[in-house]
Amino acid sequence: MLVIGLISGTSLDGIDAALVRIEGPLTGPDWSLVAFRTTPYTNAQRDEIHHAILRGGAAALCRLHARLGEWFAVAALDVCVAGGVEARDVSWIGSHGQTVWHEPPAQGRRGSTLQLGCAATIAERTRMNVVSDFRSRDVAAGGHGAPLVPWVDRLLFAEPDRTRILLNIGGMANLTRVGPRGVDQPLLAFDTGPGNALLDGVIEAATNGRATFDRDGARAAAGSVDEALLEELVDHPYFREPPPKSTGREMFGRPFVAELLERVRPAGDRAWNDLIATVTAFTARTIADAIRAWALDGSVREVVVTGGGASNPTLLGMLATRLAPLAERSGRDVGIEPDAKEAIAFAALAWAHAMHLPGNVPEVTGASGPRVLGAVTPA
Repeated sequence: MLVIGLISGTSLDGIDAALVRIEGPLTGPDWSLVAFRTTPYTNAQRDEIHHAILRGGAAALCRLHARLGEWFAVAALDVCVAGGVEARDVSWIGSHGQTVWHEPPAQGRRGSTLQLGCAATIAERTRMNVVSDFRSRDVAAGGHGAPLVPWVDRLLFAEPDRTRILLNIGGMANLTRVGPRGVDQPLLAFDTGPGNALLDGVIEAATNGRATFDRDGARAAAGSVDEALLEELVDHPYFREPPPKSTGREMFGRPFVAELLERVRPAGDRAWNDLIATVTAFTARTIADAIRAWALDGSVREVVVTGGGASNPTLLGMLATRLAPLAERSGRDVGIEPDAKEAIAFAALAWAHAMHLPGNVPEVTGASGPRVLGAVTPA
């Protein structure tokens, strides 16, 4: 079947849409990426989402829910055009939506999670079946609702002869340790902490909104890391928590950036570049520390990097230094389009729903058992 995966991640850079062909056995289907497109958010759209997350009441969230549905529908139809496919030939859309709030379970309190992007609007505009709200069922079963990509990592990206860590650096960074295909080995997966979210926030502040990310890592490369500040940042209690664990902009978002800027008060390009270098090092350090603390088991030989962070050579260089002698590889080197991976994952999770297959991994999320994820809005 043909399935579209849609996601707007914590980076808030735009909507990723992947058109995926999936066929074959349920235990190991063949798949191919037919087309992939990113629809960038305008500054106005990004500000609307930020406002809803940080200060929005019921009215702002309600309007954003409907408007995101419209934006997601356009992205789905555009990727069909890019792939030369008629919309009527697409069986399902798997829409992750836009996370506006996520609280993992803690101290006996259940978690909660909210992704916006009206599925009824997507179904109405595209005339396709839509699976949405993937995280809520896992949360209701006592889990974190995240990460959900590990089930797909094992299904689509396991190799017969190796154990690998699949690292995705989006707004947040998350990893999955995947054993050899066919080997009954528990998965390990969790959010390591911030990916690009803090770095993008500092870039926006440094440029008064003229730039939203550090293109090619150029500004970080021009700065020097403040080692004392870096040590303060990595002392955050999240990094001492063992898996399963998940996080988001609620912890590592604009308020975190605002507090950091209040403390550092950079003035001039050199000071800004030093701060950008330090925040980049913060992401690299926390990822590497998490891998060494929780994910190395003696069999891991490579770390495969995807997500927006895979396009930042300065970040990748810092990470490679901290991970040596582990090999660091781009997703493209092993057949995974780096920017498309999470959209592919939600296409696969929609396929799993259609096949009545559980899409969560209880040992990863902490849920009480495997669950079929998502809710259907019919075409």
